[in-house]
Amino acid sequence: MGSFLVWLSDPGALREDPGVLCAQFPACVSQFSVCSVFTDEFQVIGPSEPIMAELGGEATLPCYLLPPMNAEDMELRWYRTKFSEEVFVYRNHQEQHKEQMPQYAGRTSLVRDLLTQGQASVRILKVRALDNGRYTCFFQKGGRYAEAILELKVAGLGSAPQVHIEGPEKDGVRVVCKASGWFPKPQVRWTDLSGKKFVEFSEAHAQDTAGLFSVEAALVVRDSSAGSVSCSVLNPILGQEKAMAVSIPEPFFPQASPRKAAFAGILTVLGLLLFGAGCFTRREHSAKLQERQRQEKLRRAKEEDQRAKEEALKARDELQAELDQRKTAYLAGE
Repeated sequence: MGSFLVWLSDPGALREDPGVLCAQFPACVSQFSVCSVFTDEFQVIGPSEPIMAELGGEATLPCYLLPPMNAEDMELRWYRTKFSEEVFVYRNHQEQHKEQMPQYAGRTSLVRDLLTQGQASVRILKVRALDNGRYTCFFQKGGRYAEAILELKVAGLGSAPQVHIEGPEKDGVRVVCKASGWFPKPQVRWTDLSGKKFVEFSEAHAQDTAGLFSVEAALVVRDSSAGSVSCSVLNPILGQEKAMAVSIPEPFFPQASPRKAAFAGILTVLGLLLFGAGCFTRREHSAKLQERQRQEKLRRAKEEDQRAKEEALKARDELQAELDQRKTAYLAGE
């Protein structure tokens, strides 16, 4: 890409409205990334390609003078679509913070390293989605001034997609994918296990007050053998994506072929038979266990009864022995 250069026959007209000249030459905006306007003394050049910045990061908007000259004594401005939408103002060797828009307060600074060589850049911190778009850098020295248009492209990854099954719908299963916090508007792709793309699905986007996008995409899966599907959310500028897969059990599908229905019926019958057999086995096992417990109880009762009898006989024998001993002692005393 090159620069679209316009010589000024009436510089005063540009000072009243610096954007009017480029508006009168649409080729400057539609065919070129740089629109440089200059007088017979100097011109301002900006980058020919868009400047890339990630959400939350930093962005540098550079412009330089041609021919190179000291810009320390110049008035420098970076603004949005209107001259009054000031992002940054440098005048009288100082940054004029009172003139900038509130949303840029505390987030901008001037890179002065090469200012004496005619190169100046504005650094924007904590880049937001609303920073995306075109900027104009405006250099003025006395009654002479020039400007250039440059573009900032902001991009950022949002949340990972959340995928869930909503339930049967018509002849398939409805699956929904949601993600938020993306910029710019993300792209959604549905694939099956083999990586084959689903072409037909609904997609809706919404943008919050911070300029970030949320997306909701709904897919109706009609092939009960799909197993699982994956939802990918892609940032078209960064080329990065986040994905999540969900498994779809076959019983979720509302309709099935006769063969599958018959097979399902057989499985149901087998399941009932197995359940009945299990119940019978458990019942028989329970009866046997109860019988063993009863036999064990009887055995313990018999053992306790036998021990009681033995203890009674022992006590009787001891008592008889004691009586015999006393009798013997008594007879001996006569």
